[in-house]
Amino acid sequence: MINLYINERRAGEVTILDLRGRVNIGGGSLALHKSIRCLVQEGKTQILLSLAEVAHIDSSGFGELISSHVTLNNKGGSIKLVHISEPLREAMSVTRILPVFDVFDDELEAVASFTGEVPRIVRTAAAIS
Repeated sequence: MINLYINERRAGEVTILDLRGRVNIGGGSLALHKSIRCLVQEGKTQILLSLAEVAHIDSSGFGELISSHVTLNNKGGSIKLVHISEPLREAMSVTRILPVFDVFDDELEAVASFTGEVPRIVRTAAAIS
């Protein structure tokens, strides 16, 4: 059962993935893996993960975040995180993966960190519904 929903939108050259649900072994981690690898194949290597609606990330999900970080770094890109809840922040701190990522509380600031500019966020038709 897949219990992670991913909505993709763009802000300039940055791809924003809004995650909702659980990133756990099997469905959630696999869905995130496929989404990020597809973006990399398309040449989209500046990725911002919005975690505001993520209820839980298990060790498999953390492993996928690290794997995606390495993949994007190897392609000259990066993955950054925004809107991390306090429980997720604590879990990432305890597992010592929090320092690996640039983490932001503000989406516009996070997007600007990729280029130094604040681009206009474009919502797709699927995101508006």
